[in-house]
Amino acid sequence: MLTVAVVIIYGRKWKLLGHFKFVRGILLMLVVVALWGIPALIQTRGEFFTVGIGRHVVGRSLMSMEGHGASSFAMYVLLLPFYFVTLFISFVPWAIKLPWLIRNLWRNRQAAVDGPGYSGSPLDVYLLSGIAVVFVIFTLVSTKLPHYTLPAFPLLALLLARHWHHRAAAERRSSSFTRIAVATACVWITIALAVPAMAARFFPAYQLFQAARASLQPKMQFAAVEFQEPSLVWYFRSRVEGFLTPLNKRRASEFMNASEPRFIVLPTRLAGELFANPPPSWQLFPVSGFNITKGKRVDLTLVLKPE
Repeated sequence: MLTVAVVIIYGRKWKLLGHFKFVRGILLMLVVVALWGIPALIQTRGEFFTVGIGRHVVGRSLMSMEGHGASSFAMYVLLLPFYFVTLFISFVPWAIKLPWLIRNLWRNRQAAVDGPGYSGSPLDVYLLSGIAVVFVIFTLVSTKLPHYTLPAFPLLALLLARHWHHRAAAERRSSSFTRIAVATACVWITIALAVPAMAARFFPAYQLFQAARASLQPKMQFAAVEFQEPSLVWYFRSRVEGFLTPLNKRRASEFMNASEPRFIVLPTRLAGELFANPPPSWQLFPVSGFNITKGKRVDLTLVLKPE
């Protein structure tokens, strides 16, 4: 909706407002969201909103979380170009054509200014507006991760493909776009199918899951201290119905002393400190792996209480 607003205001195309059914559209959107949002709120006792929206949307916008962003205002300013730099990595292999695309768009803009017969492309304005909206919003957000700007990639891909095709048609030559697109898709699909399966054994969450899976029970609750990676949810929620509870060091013992089966994941040094003499029925699963999001090795222990 913000992209549409930018297009209308920038192009002063106020008549476009009559083509949009904003009230009906917003109501339809709310109905679709409610179909899964309300059950999610009920099942999580409201935490879907407080954590999902409050912490991971509002919180990440206002402050750096989990080390992904600036710890000071000076570093925040230095990181403002972050997404414009990472784009040349995350948009591989098409990033190699971005300088050409920028030059082509600039020439078209100059033609619109200097040439009375050229009015510019409304489609280019729409695509550029959508790309700019995404990049500007996430540039201002405090927490920064390369994949946050992925919503702009379909628009960027359409913009590049459009100009690439028009250039080939204008020069009356066959375009290499299709061959490169097919080859790229094959390479990325192969990587997506092969690399995760081979690399998973080096990741601590996968190792913990494999070590403890025989002892897991569906009704277990689970928590983590100093390691709240999404991979924990990805693996363990496939076997248990509880939700991951992020804890600090002080609440770890309190969590494990509560009733019902449960387990906690924490650094091995803390496990030795907090659970030096666990009850005989408890199980400890220590592992060592590589935390790819932090770029360092970690030693973790899963402490499990079966009853």
